[in-house]
Amino acid sequence: MKRISLARYEARHFGYSVAGKVATITLNRPERKNPLTFDSYGELRDLFREMCYATDIKAIVFTGAGGNFCSGGDVHEIIGPLVKMDMPELLEFTRMTGDLVKAMRACPQPIIAAIDGICTGAGAMIACGSDIRIATPRAKVAFLFVRVGLAGADMGACTLLPRLIGLSRAAEWLYTGRAVPGEEAERVGFYNRLVDPDALAGEAAALAKELADGPTFGHAMTKTMLWQEWNAGLGECIEAEAQAQAICMQTKDFERAYHAFAAKQKPVFEGN
Repeated sequence: MKRISLARYEARHFGYSVAGKVATITLNRPERKNPLTFDSYGELRDLFREMCYATDIKAIVFTGAGGNFCSGGDVHEIIGPLVKMDMPELLEFTRMTGDLVKAMRACPQPIIAAIDGICTGAGAMIACGSDIRIATPRAKVAFLFVRVGLAGADMGACTLLPRLIGLSRAAEWLYTGRAVPGEEAERVGFYNRLVDPDALAGEAAALAKELADGPTFGHAMTKTMLWQEWNAGLGECIEAEAQAQAICMQTKDFERAYHAFAAKQKPVFEGN
């Protein structure tokens, strides 16, 4: 099996750092509210695909620099060129952006989106593709595709967003493209919780470290099952979970937990 280290990965189109077993990805074009380009889309997709083979990264924080998360596709570097493309080129682009979300969902590491300020368009879809979303009260999420004459169906929006906030609310957000304030987005379940801007980075890092120090094989299995069971019936889901849990019961982490609890100690997980 392919195994790689991503502790010293050198990103070209965004910030990347590692502390212990936690990688932090930072969109770092703050002067433009951290928009994405063709290059950053492609590199993010490739990085998350490689995360499947990383043995040293156990959790990921995805955030933005300068008080904003991500303003979506760069107007000049993406939207401008798109109006000049033919259908095969356009389809190549839309499949690439969707592949980023698929790669985020397929990698075994839990992804925590730490969201402040603007979180719009493709940025909102990166938030949807993450496992957990921590935001600030001043965060504003908007699915702006309709504002530029497109469908709200972009990068998996029509399947991911309804599962987060419900079909009716998702329809409103996707039809109107309105900016949803932090308190409302947290109330309807888009954000897991709100924290003060000064506490955002620390809260996300602490949660990521907690997950990275936990039974990471089990976390990866949980992420796989959450994704797999969306389109399955209850009987199939129960059987799949029975098999998944039986596999986890063969790990050394499960045995470590038993001996630690028996000794009235806190288990130390190693992810195997």
